[in-house]
Amino acid sequence: MNWVILILMLALATFGVFAIYSCTYMRESANYNTMWHKQAGWIAFGTVIFLILSLTDYRWVRWGALPIYGVSMVFLILTFTPLGVLKDGARCWLRLGPLVFQPAQMAVLGGILIVALFLTQFIRLHPMIKLLACGVITGAPALLILIQPDLGECLIWIPVVFAMLFVGQIPKRYLIVVILIMVTCMPIAYYFKLKQYQRERIIAFLDPEIDANGAAWAVNQTMIAIGSGGWNGKGFKAPNTQVELGYVPQTTVPNDYIFAAIGEQWGFLGGAAVVCTLGVLIASCLVVSVTAADQMGTLIAAGVATLLFAHTYQNIGMCISMMPVTGVPLPLISYSGSFVAVIMFSLGLVNSVWVHRKELPELP
Repeated sequence: MNWVILILMLALATFGVFAIYSCTYMRESANYNTMWHKQAGWIAFGTVIFLILSLTDYRWVRWGALPIYGVSMVFLILTFTPLGVLKDGARCWLRLGPLVFQPAQMAVLGGILIVALFLTQFIRLHPMIKLLACGVITGAPALLILIQPDLGECLIWIPVVFAMLFVGQIPKRYLIVVILIMVTCMPIAYYFKLKQYQRERIIAFLDPEIDANGAAWAVNQTMIAIGSGGWNGKGFKAPNTQVELGYVPQTTVPNDYIFAAIGEQWGFLGGAAVVCTLGVLIASCLVVSVTAADQMGTLIAAGVATLLFAHTYQNIGMCISMMPVTGVPLPLISYSGSFVAVIMFSLGLVNSVWVHRKELPELP
């Protein structure tokens, strides 16, 4: 067992429950008051999944990669049916009975597994063919996510896929060409693919003063909240804060802007502790990637490490105006039950790569 991964995962998840409680306890609505209860339940469920996967040989994932990918694609398509939940102008959520979750997060995990399987099973293919095949594999779910529209989760695919292609020994010149093509297409995507509110968020990111009471309101308030926390913060459940008074949007502070609440209540020291802990967790996944017994283990661990990094960078970056606001949760801390389960599932696979890092007989 990789105890570093297990301890850091549980520490971040437990802290997340306290952080969610601290920014929702003052709300009268039962939907807010029960958030931390629901998060704790998802963490318990995710921990069981983590332990089961840790003790299961990760190489069996080659039989489960395609079903997970296929189911996630079906779920993405179902978001465009009456089962999809419309929230803030986007159909990013799916309701199946009492369960409401975001299929895009499951789709990224499915993409990591299927790309890892493809790159290990077709090693001798020409790099261009592998690159095009991986583009089709990941492009289909990414396009569905963009149509929802969920720009944040769509952007997460880019670093994850590029990291796996790099680790999968695709020549750098091919990757550079793809990057140049993407950069060239950015103006087209900006003007013809993005919604108006998404363009406004990018403009507000470039110039926060251009619409201080509109598109830039949230990011300005999060920066005020984090800055007002100072060195030690205002304290747990401190009164009269930006979060308590509702200046930071109440509906999104438990998930998208959770780092603003952490910075305000625990200050620079608390925020730095969260960043460092996540950094060590990501580094631990990279260590597992380097010590894996085979290429599939290397790719899975590298993909999960990049997934954690991309979410962390984007979430914290949008809270301190280093990235546009895209609504991406902070791993293991933000309120998002399905995402917590996906991350713990992913870390369980990484831990299995560590447990089975020595050469083992081939599976049937």
